[in-house]
Amino acid sequence: MSLYGVMRTGVSGMSAQSNKLSTVSDNIANVNTTGYKRASTEFSSLILKSGSGKYDSGAVETNVRYAITDAGNLQFTTSTTDLAVQGNGFFVVQDSSGNNFLTRAGSFVPDSQGNLVNAAGFQLMGYDVRNGAAPSVAANGFAGLQVINVNQAALQAQPSTKATVAANLDPSAAISAGPPAYTSKTSVVTYDNIGNAVTLDVYAFKTGANTWLVQTYDASTSTSGTGGFPYSGGPLASNTFTFDVSATGKGALAAASPKSLTMTIPGGSAFTMDLSAMTQVASGFDFKATVDGNAPSAVEKVDIDETGLVTAILQNGTKIPSYRIALADVPSPDNLTPEVGNVYSPNLKSGNVQVGLAGQGGMGAIQSGALEESNVDLADELTSMIEAQRGFTANSKSFQTGADLLDVVVNLKR
Repeated sequence: MSLYGVMRTGVSGMSAQSNKLSTVSDNIANVNTTGYKRASTEFSSLILKSGSGKYDSGAVETNVRYAITDAGNLQFTTSTTDLAVQGNGFFVVQDSSGNNFLTRAGSFVPDSQGNLVNAAGFQLMGYDVRNGAAPSVAANGFAGLQVINVNQAALQAQPSTKATVAANLDPSAAISAGPPAYTSKTSVVTYDNIGNAVTLDVYAFKTGANTWLVQTYDASTSTSGTGGFPYSGGPLASNTFTFDVSATGKGALAAASPKSLTMTIPGGSAFTMDLSAMTQVASGFDFKATVDGNAPSAVEKVDIDETGLVTAILQNGTKIPSYRIALADVPSPDNLTPEVGNVYSPNLKSGNVQVGLAGQGGMGAIQSGALEESNVDLADELTSMIEAQRGFTANSKSFQTGADLLDVVVNLKR
């Protein structure tokens, strides 16, 4: 046995215990860091081959592991842009240089430009779904991702292009001679190209058994002074609808009947009123319409659902879907490389990044108004600290003993 080997083994043990103390200290320092994943130090022995009757002391090696897949508890907040992932997956974020990373730290707030940024300054990434676009997901990369901005919907007018109608026409109504002797009337509000409200008057005229004429007029052209007939211009759209009252049709539109009205909104765009759900059953007149488009208005708040759909809610009450938050995962999350700012980057051990959407392809759900707490257990860390302290002290004693014995050997010649 070499006394120098004993001393080197003692140094190896002290170094290993120092590494353990380092991870414990880091864990304790980040006990309140959102989305932080605790680090731990694992020990493995390094044995040297020894001859018969002789033992050469080896050393100890350390390997730092990260409990990234160990989810922390959720802490609920009052901010809708505070986000947490329930289940598998990471938020995709970007630094100021355009580099993409993964994180579970979802404390996002809008910056001066409206971009959602977390406490470490990383921007949240997602897919643009404005104007009804479907997310264009690249499963094995970050292509198509954009920085999520919650102010882009502010003061932007969207012209109306479609209305979906659920209506019922009263079959007991008297037959009308046609305009202006209408059977039923209602109005819908649409928007032109610059966000001005355009009211359309909708008339239904029963012209025969199970036959109705439906017309729309620009309400601003009414010359009666009280609204309604007469109008200075003709109808914007006009069509005759027939209903099937047989045992098969049950009051729905007949197969040969038109199913919509198409027109151009004054000062606006082409507009289609979908009437395919209109019926004629034994009930009074009823008309409900859902119309797209909006007037320009500031963003009042942001709503984010469990699928990651970011919806801007304007001051006038209009809701505009803007982005879908992207989630990403890797085959071995615990082997991700930790980076500054509580983010991770993939490597050969972790495997390639797979990008998707919340609730799809094994990805978890997104919880708005919540943050994932650190998964550090303070009691465990303090216990580990005591263990490392005792281990360091014991290794220093073996080093000191080896040094003392070496002094004895040196003094033998005296």
